[in-house]
Amino acid sequence: MLQIPTVPRHDWKQTAAEFGFGFHTIDDEPYWTEDRYFQFTLQQVEQGIEDPTEELHQMSLKAIERVVGSDELMAKFQIPQDMWSLVRESWKRKDPCLYSRLDFAYDGKNPAKLLEFNSDTPTSLYELGFFGWMWLEQKVDRGELPKEADQFNLLQELLVDRFRELKPFLPFNTLHFASCKETEEDRGTVQYMQDCAHDAGIETEFVYVEDIGISECEKFFTDNNSKPIDTIFKLYPWEYMLREEFAKHLHTAHVNWLEPMWKCISSNKALLPLLWEMYPGHPNLLEAYFEDDPKALEMKDYVKKPIFSREGANITIVKDGEIVEEVDGPYGEEGHIIQAYTPLPRFGDNHVLIGSWIVNDKAAGMSIREDEGRITKDTSRFIPHIILN
Repeated sequence: MLQIPTVPRHDWKQTAAEFGFGFHTIDDEPYWTEDRYFQFTLQQVEQGIEDPTEELHQMSLKAIERVVGSDELMAKFQIPQDMWSLVRESWKRKDPCLYSRLDFAYDGKNPAKLLEFNSDTPTSLYELGFFGWMWLEQKVDRGELPKEADQFNLLQELLVDRFRELKPFLPFNTLHFASCKETEEDRGTVQYMQDCAHDAGIETEFVYVEDIGISECEKFFTDNNSKPIDTIFKLYPWEYMLREEFAKHLHTAHVNWLEPMWKCISSNKALLPLLWEMYPGHPNLLEAYFEDDPKALEMKDYVKKPIFSREGANITIVKDGEIVEEVDGPYGEEGHIIQAYTPLPRFGDNHVLIGSWIVNDKAAGMSIREDEGRITKDTSRFIPHIILN
């Protein structure tokens, strides 16, 4: 695993504007960064990332099965009791899903360590699936990378294939997509998903989450044109949806959700101590416990994570019993888990995190994020990569 400096494409911002990549800069700070890239060998990718990703994914499905069958675990996962039946029905129906991302600490030498699952609303899809692949092609075409340079990036291909598989199950061949207002990154991610669905021959409609309504008969959610929503991909967390006013309509409104409701289990940090309990000592897992477990009190180097935390919010890193880094945010009332601390690899002043994608049970690609801090946040830089032996 090498970090290699390179000259940015002279026209990359023009290219970004041409293809709708409007969030390449966040709060006047660079997000997309191409004055360097990471280089991996094929063996590092296949054995170090792909194999653990698919194995851990299958392990997570077994963990979901266990949670669904246990009232105690449903409560520990902070799923509202009046939603238990819906979550269980979603799992038993095998409601289809699209994608997930697993975040790893990986240095190219030692086994990748799972930091968390992002299986409900993971972002950085467009950056890898489209713009990152374009970066590789242009750099190779311009002679700035070797012709044999490749990338672990099947993301767009597998997403289109997955939408194509789902198409026969759409009654009206229409799929709604939703994200929140005033979130350019989320809107860009959803637009990319719409494009993938369109490539699969599916008609799409967009609605902001805030504009979703309910029909008078309360049997359908509706878009801002009062059109019934049959199937919808929503970039909006289940832990929010299950607690809001409209949650009461989840029992009566007939909607197919992407991601499905059972993803409220696998997107939950409570999955980490459960996996450690089920697979203790697994080389790709970190020791983890619920905060009320006596074993958690014995740990001196650990990370305290809210069960519902996203994008690094409210995470605290403790070494030798002292807080060395923490991030503010809106989470924590739901409880925490304690996970053994493992440092992210450092290159210069930056800490590097690997995001590994899963689409339809297959490892689909690798995102790389970089931050001066130990905690990766939504503003952490996105860095492209290549595979070269």
